[in-house]
Amino acid sequence: MGDVRPTSGAPAHGLVPLFPPGLQAIYGECRRLYPEQANPLQVTAIVKYWLGGPDPLDYISMYRNMGCSAQDIQEHWHYVSFGLSDLYGDNRVHEFTGPDGASGFGFELTFRLKREAGETAPPTWPAELMQGLARYVFQSENTFCSGDHISWHNPLDNSESRIQHMLLTEDPQIQPIHTPFGSVSFLQIVGVCTEELQAAQQWNGQGILELMRGVKVAGGPWLITDMRRGETIFDIDPHLQQERVDQGIETEGSNLSGVSAKCVWDDLSRPPEDEEDSRSICIGSQPRRLSDKDTEQIRETLRKGLEFNSKTALPPINSQKQNHERPQSRKDSLESESSAAIVPHELVRTRQLESVHLKFNQESGTLLPLCLRGRLLHGRHFTYKSIHGDTAITFVSTGVEGAFATEEHPYAAHGPWLQILLTEEFVEQMLGDLQELNTREETKLPKEYSWPEKKLKISVLPDSVFDNPLQ
Repeated sequence: MGDVRPTSGAPAHGLVPLFPPGLQAIYGECRRLYPEQANPLQVTAIVKYWLGGPDPLDYISMYRNMGCSAQDIQEHWHYVSFGLSDLYGDNRVHEFTGPDGASGFGFELTFRLKREAGETAPPTWPAELMQGLARYVFQSENTFCSGDHISWHNPLDNSESRIQHMLLTEDPQIQPIHTPFGSVSFLQIVGVCTEELQAAQQWNGQGILELMRGVKVAGGPWLITDMRRGETIFDIDPHLQQERVDQGIETEGSNLSGVSAKCVWDDLSRPPEDEEDSRSICIGSQPRRLSDKDTEQIRETLRKGLEFNSKTALPPINSQKQNHERPQSRKDSLESESSAAIVPHELVRTRQLESVHLKFNQESGTLLPLCLRGRLLHGRHFTYKSIHGDTAITFVSTGVEGAFATEEHPYAAHGPWLQILLTEEFVEQMLGDLQELNTREETKLPKEYSWPEKKLKISVLPDSVFDNPLQ
């Protein structure tokens, strides 16, 4: 990764003038906070990224922060990255765009790690974590925003810790700065447990961060990560915290826009033996392929994490630990990033269906109330993508852009991708009828719900039905 050394300003090496202006601007902000630590320990990339090295961050400075016991702020190590913003202004890494826009990607990363008793020097593993995040940003060109979540699925320090994912927030101390190459803000990484990540996905990251600020052991006002924390905020205060999350979903909606699921749908408007008709789909036989555009769009919806201000957030970054269940996006449009609008495959026309039957396993079924209350009642959409084959079911509310289901024809399909448009009135009715799915207890399967006047049927079935493709 790099070597660790005390540094006094920017190291002088042949290609770089001493104190390049972008670097100097960040050092200046750090000196304002830590005037007595002019020579902090620093991890440096041995071979700089612009010389072909693997690590995009040229430097990561590590400071000792004494905290403030009166405000419940623990003593901790404070890490600051250098390299996501434009340090040099000469196009070697980032395109120079002048002083008025964002410098490079427009942000640097910070991290606050609780200092353990007896520690005299900061652990260096956070520097590798920050390099990993920076590699993702450089490779994907997706920038991060406050409130974003990162599904990591691995203890951040490779220990046995429960802290296995991250949320991002504004650093509470380092102010955004203006450099000759543009503006730079500072996003702090906050380590979280799986249950906290899931709550952030189902509600939003900012809400969970706010709850954590009020719990000293979960981070306190400055959201300091404690890798030895064994309890989630829900363990510490089960009723209050869960209540706040449920209330938040109710009032603000959910940022979870899709899940990989066990699900199928049947077109009840056609006789099942009508397999030869090129417009029909027969679940259980070889399903027809989705067009590339449709596949790309569903993939984008599921790949994305939280989005604020239409900025992308974060798919799982650890290639070894792919996240198959916790997905992704906040757009009130079904357009993918890569296509300006849905362009149906020329050979697949939209089919309007009279009557449909949706089948979900228990895990997917329990998300239906969240889909309806947290997404559709807030003018958003929600996708179930089958883990078997190409089947997908997207619920949309009136007014979602790019949908091919309409109020006139609320059930419509492109190949095996079904869209269902539900009016607010019907959503309220369904929520009343599906109330028992809200409970966190196991319900007896199979469960069947039917709305004959709407020609819609939903079944919640045992996993075995989906695991055996012949059924």
